[in-house]
Amino acid sequence: MMVWYFFTVSSFLIGSLGFPGILQAHELRPAVANVVITETEVEIKLLVTIETILAGIDLTQVRDTDEAPEAKFYDRLRSLSADELARLVESEWINLEKGMLIDGADRFRLQNVKVLEEKNVDLPRDTIIEMVANLKSGDGPVTIGWVKKNGDLVVRHGTGDDAYAAFLEGGEISIPLPRMGAVEESAPAVFWRFVVEGFEHIVPKGLDHILFVIGLFLFSQAWRPLLSQITAFTLAHTVTLGLATLGAITIQPTQIWLVEALIAISITYVAIENIFRPKLGWWRMVVVFVFGLLHGLGFASVLGDLGLAKEQFLLSLIAFNVGVEFGQLAVVTGAICVLTLPFGRSSRYRKFVVIPGSIAIALVGFWWAIERIFL
Repeated sequence: MMVWYFFTVSSFLIGSLGFPGILQAHELRPAVANVVITETEVEIKLLVTIETILAGIDLTQVRDTDEAPEAKFYDRLRSLSADELARLVESEWINLEKGMLIDGADRFRLQNVKVLEEKNVDLPRDTIIEMVANLKSGDGPVTIGWVKKNGDLVVRHGTGDDAYAAFLEGGEISIPLPRMGAVEESAPAVFWRFVVEGFEHIVPKGLDHILFVIGLFLFSQAWRPLLSQITAFTLAHTVTLGLATLGAITIQPTQIWLVEALIAISITYVAIENIFRPKLGWWRMVVVFVFGLLHGLGFASVLGDLGLAKEQFLLSLIAFNVGVEFGQLAVVTGAICVLTLPFGRSSRYRKFVVIPGSIAIALVGFWWAIERIFL
């Protein structure tokens, strides 16, 4: 009965993807810095939800502005008109600019502020901030980033086939950006960078994906069921990852919470089925494949933020997916070392490992689903 309940809820949410206004959330998105370097200046056009920074929210500690101690202040800022917010950014620029980290140039000067209209105050609002800094003497490169508290930052440099993009977090700084021309990055360097990005999206960042894979692992000690499920899951998320990155499937910002809620439900579902239906049949494979499609949409959001260059698109996509697979392999290897090797031969393995572990995973997934849908 409970399994059917979760399937019904997930079906409802999938249908709701066509109705983005049903529920909203103050979800956080990485800021995007488009960088242009001329002979004398470095120019940045920053796309950011500036209310979070003005409110002083530590974006490394929260997933949603409602979770922040400064939530009420954020809501007051969000209720300001576009003109009022733009004027506030101008008056606070001397403090906001301190959060930018740059080497090879002087401090940034504010050029223009444009707040994009978003009438629904329950949704985050983007602001475009244009800034410029004079280059220091010499011909040295420029590095760019911002303080850790401001959260994730995507840095883009160049256009077309020469475009470079990097996902910075935790106060990281970009690689040296040349004053003139494009970033010269070899194919092996690009491949390795996206392998690392894919791996880190599973370990340590992807706790929801980790729990899903452990849920698949606990289904059976036999290799065949595990490999069958992992293969179905991999094929599925590869399909949606590729389609979403190509733009064939588009998930609007208002629908991201639905994808995350469905991923949480998928975690709960496989854990519950481990307890009540521990037999590998066509239904289990279908369920794993369908939920793999959803997880692929979650992976795609990372590559979507980066905006891959056409010349590097296929290489980056393959590398990111390889990194994801290595991440999943690391999770399975860790589970084998911690669970199977010490306890796998015991007749009580299912009673004391599989069932309690699946219950714990189901409860975590259920709470995440409630949190992402209603809170």
